[in-house]
Amino acid sequence: QVQLVESGGGLAQAGGSLRLSCAASGRTFSSYTMGWFRQAPGKEREFVATISGRGGTTYYADSVKGRFTISRDNGKNTMDLEMNNLKPEDTAVYYCAASLAAWSFMTSPTKYDNWGQGTQVTVSS
Repeated sequence: QVQLVESGGGLAQAGGSLRLSCAASGRTFSSYTMGWFRQAPGKEREFVATISGRGGTTYYADSVKGRFTISRDNGKNTMDLEMNNLKPEDTAVYYCAASLAAWSFMTSPTKYDNWGQGTQVTVSS
């Protein structure tokens, strides 16, 4: 199993930016479809973005499309989420996730087997 660790969370003002990073262990990182999810207090885990193993295909939730960008560097075993024009409703714990399944619009948390511990993102108004 791959080990995942998120970093880069923190406090930002509305309209500001943050960049999250997910570091993965192992040497087969490119075999994994990766995703970002978030969970706000009292709410279920929500899909944010996903990226295919080689980074050639991405898909975003409508709520973040045009504001967030998912990317990966398989040479460094990392995946990033660049968040721009942040809104208070973006406040949540953000999780990275990995799956050995081939990329196929994997928006459900149940399709991912490996999860990081999460990093808090707080956006003030």
